[in-house]
Amino acid sequence: MGIYRWVSLIIMLLMIGNGRCSSKLHKHKHHHHPSSYSYRRFLLSNALALTPPMGWNSWNHFGCNVNEKIVKETTDELVSTGLSKLGYEYVNIDDCWAELTRDDKGNFVPNNSTFPSGIKALADYVHSKGLKIGIYSDAGYYTCSNKMPGSLGHEEQDAKTFASWGIDYLKYDNCNNDGSKPTVRGDMHPAKWGYQVGNSWRTTTDISDNWESMVSKADMNEVYADLARPGGWNADPDMLEVGNGGMTKDEYIVHFSIWAISKAPLLIGCDVRNVSKETMEIIGNKEVIAVNQDPLGIQAKKVRMEGDWEVWSGPLMNSTVALLVVNRGGYRISITAHWDDIGIPVDTIVEARDLWEHKTLKQKFVQNLTALIDSHACKMYVLKPIA
Repeated sequence: MGIYRWVSLIIMLLMIGNGRCSSKLHKHKHHHHPSSYSYRRFLLSNALALTPPMGWNSWNHFGCNVNEKIVKETTDELVSTGLSKLGYEYVNIDDCWAELTRDDKGNFVPNNSTFPSGIKALADYVHSKGLKIGIYSDAGYYTCSNKMPGSLGHEEQDAKTFASWGIDYLKYDNCNNDGSKPTVRGDMHPAKWGYQVGNSWRTTTDISDNWESMVSKADMNEVYADLARPGGWNADPDMLEVGNGGMTKDEYIVHFSIWAISKAPLLIGCDVRNVSKETMEIIGNKEVIAVNQDPLGIQAKKVRMEGDWEVWSGPLMNSTVALLVVNRGGYRISITAHWDDIGIPVDTIVEARDLWEHKTLKQKFVQNLTALIDSHACKMYVLKPIA
């Protein structure tokens, strides 16, 4: 599947069921004559995704084996585990939810064996639990799985369908598009034009559930840090693999920490109906989520790299700073973060809150902070200047 899906280009986040003119949002993908600009509005101004979206997506764990029972049970679990209260509000169905052929009016048909009740009924169920629902389509003739039709040539029709079902979120992929360009300058990276048509966009190829894949996605995504802002996010380093079993606990903590500080949407990709205590401790870390959801909305950057270690940092509200130190090497090392790398005046006295140990360090720090970090592990802090 990955060979098809790597061309995923853009995730559009539309609250298309809330009275906004969804068909116009879609029209702009293909019509660039001057008159279209008179009613065009960038999605950055739709008041959505002012912090990175949070929720669950079916693809990483279930792939094409998703069905309405899984979606309903996942919805129930997000509520009963308390994850929904932490901000995980979107329940997103990925590829393979529709029949391969449209009906005689050209409309999508939900897969008869896996979604027999239809998507509208499922949306009503998700909404009844206080959550939001997401769906998936593609800018080509077929989606990346080749198991359902894409929206090419049916953009307006499909937008109206999704709106009529009460869909809150659309992930829009870019497989099998026959070379048609998604924008006027379709050769450009989506991070450079995504804000015009979506609230978040892919910056990388698909993630796999292993350390090398995860850190390489983090690297690719970091390049576009300056383009992220409230209402428009670099959504892909891709969806979370935490809890799928391919990495160690420490590696998953690095994964979640980088995604959080990078202001990536936090979309759980494991089976939340069968989640370990260890996984819950990671995806349920309120303090790390708070860094991701900080209203300032500035994506952190790598401010220093030496050998196998990295220092990531970015500003937060109230003059505090998020700091992440990562050891990508094979043995334990000491890593120092310097104030002049992270934008704190050198002589400032700083109080450090350790977000994974959930404790404020007794020691106060000046000029720098040094930590001993295990192999494939990290430490994450919020630094608060106190004098």
